[in-house]
Amino acid sequence: MPPSNPLPPADASHLRAPDGARLAEAAAVFALLSDATRLHLLWLLAQGESDVGSLAEQCAASRTAVSQHLAKLRLARLVEARKEGRYVHYRLTDGHLRRLVLEALSHADHRVSGEAPHD
Repeated sequence: MPPSNPLPPADASHLRAPDGARLAEAAAVFALLSDATRLHLLWLLAQGESDVGSLAEQCAASRTAVSQHLAKLRLARLVEARKEGRYVHYRLTDGHLRRLVLEALSHADHRVSGEAPHD
C-alpha cells in the first residue's frame, strides 16, 4: 500500500514536461539560492528595488561581499541593475523568482516554527 500524501497534487497543467534544459536551468537557480546571503539579498529585493549600501546594511554583510553576490545574480539574469547618478539600484527580474524566494522562506518558517504545512 503506497503512503498517503495529505497534500493534493500540484496543478502543473500549464507547464511543459521538464526536459534536460529546463531541469538544468531550474537546478542552476536553486544552486544560486543555496547561499544564505544571496537568498537574503533576493528576499530584500523581493520587497523592492535597493542599492548595494542599503542591502549591505540590511543583511549584515560587507559591501564587497554584497557586490560579489549581486554580480553572480546579474550574470544568472536573476537581478537587473539600473544606474542613477553614482548609485546602482538592483531589482528582481521577474515575479516567478519573487514567488519562489517567498515560498522557500515561508516553507523554512514553517519548518523552523513547527507550524503545520499547508497548500
